[in-house]
Amino acid sequence: MTAPHSTLRQRLEGLNLYLIGMMGSGKSSAGRHLAEQLGYRFLDADTSLEQVAGRSIPELFASEGEEGFRRLEAAVLNQIASWHSLVVATGGGVVTHPQNWGQLHQGVVIWLDAPDAVLLERLAADPTPRPLMEAPDPAARLAELLTQRRPLYAQADLHIRQDGRPPAQVAAQILEALPSVLKQREAPPEHCLEVVNEAGERGRSIN
Repeated sequence: MTAPHSTLRQRLEGLNLYLIGMMGSGKSSAGRHLAEQLGYRFLDADTSLEQVAGRSIPELFASEGEEGFRRLEAAVLNQIASWHSLVVATGGGVVTHPQNWGQLHQGVVIWLDAPDAVLLERLAADPTPRPLMEAPDPAARLAELLTQRRPLYAQADLHIRQDGRPPAQVAAQILEALPSVLKQREAPPEHCLEVVNEAGERGRSIN
């Protein structure tokens, strides 16, 4: 069966799509819809990490600390980056290690930016243990993490602002915006100038 957005898939040429953003921003739920529309495979990086480690994320944080967890996360991302045609929901803190950006920017990086209130509501309703949110004041802890991470998330190729809409509509937002990002990637570098010789033939001059 042909994917609904097969033309866009062809333009992507196998580039992975990496969804970044805070926990609760809807990366996994929107990512599944996005993958289905493109005929891509969906991968949850945190789930892959747990499978590799044979332990849950809370167990990894408890035994390895955040630094040890981040090292394993980077190794898993490095493996994922060797594959293609994936929609990847990344962990919220993947952006905090500079080395990870080398892998992320091999594909298209999409920031799902949800308001604080939406994030808090979703996290409160989600029974999944979140080691970094274990604090007496979840709102203050979330604000602290966002202050650290928002400048990093802003390095994404595509910024999708959220307002609590359903995952399928978020995927539609991404699909609508992707062609503009691909157009920028396909454009010639600014230092590459087109020249016309005396015979009227066009060529490129690299300066």
